[in-house]
Amino acid sequence: MSRIMEKLLHRRTLRHWGRIANKVETAPLNELRRQQNRARQLKSRLDRLLHVAEGRLALPHIGSSSFPTPHGSDWSWRPEAWRGPLPVPGLSSVPSKAKVGSEVQVFHDCAYSELTLRQLRNTREEDLAPHGLRLDVFNFDGSFLSLVIALPQGALEGLTRQHLIRFDTIVETERPLEIFARLNISHGPNTEQIVRELPHGERRMGVEFDLAYTKINEKRVKSAWLDLIFEAPEMNQVVLRDLTFARHRRANL
Repeated sequence: MSRIMEKLLHRRTLRHWGRIANKVETAPLNELRRQQNRARQLKSRLDRLLHVAEGRLALPHIGSSSFPTPHGSDWSWRPEAWRGPLPVPGLSSVPSKAKVGSEVQVFHDCAYSELTLRQLRNTREEDLAPHGLRLDVFNFDGSFLSLVIALPQGALEGLTRQHLIRFDTIVETERPLEIFARLNISHGPNTEQIVRELPHGERRMGVEFDLAYTKINEKRVKSAWLDLIFEAPEMNQVVLRDLTFARHRRANL
């Protein structure tokens, strides 16, 4: 059906039910009963349509890269695990070095893995990211657990020691948990590392890595990645509702 015909039919239907509604006070009872049954049938379908539509339209848009960035940012990025559905949405008994999509990798040294990792769909009004990641940790016999996010080539193009790299995330945990973010930049045969502890007791967490305090060779930058390190994660659930990066130049002193 063409859109013009659809509009005409919609207007005709509205006029039809408008006339019935205007005469409802005086309609014969047998006719009113027939109209009531038809109205109920129509209402059940409209209620279902509205329920599904309102739910879908309230969800963050798949593929969205929309989020606040610092003034003057020349690069920003939300990894694919938070931007769109993954081919494999979850892993159980997660082995070390397991990949979640092409950009996120799990590292740990457990002898026996009791970890699960699953992508979930964000549904809350305040969520900007379409998806999140949920990490469930049961018994943990290792000494470290981290998620490693590989930064894309765009983060490295034109990168200088005058840049600051901003990292933001929204984290929910069952129990208080220490989380550290370590930025790694490989240049030539060397790797620079900057470690920041995420703020305690906050859902929205953000830190900045100031490259002025590094010794990176700007002409030999090869790759960069972020380690998100969880201290003593046993018997905890961690939900990363969003995870974003942005790059901007530091103010001239």
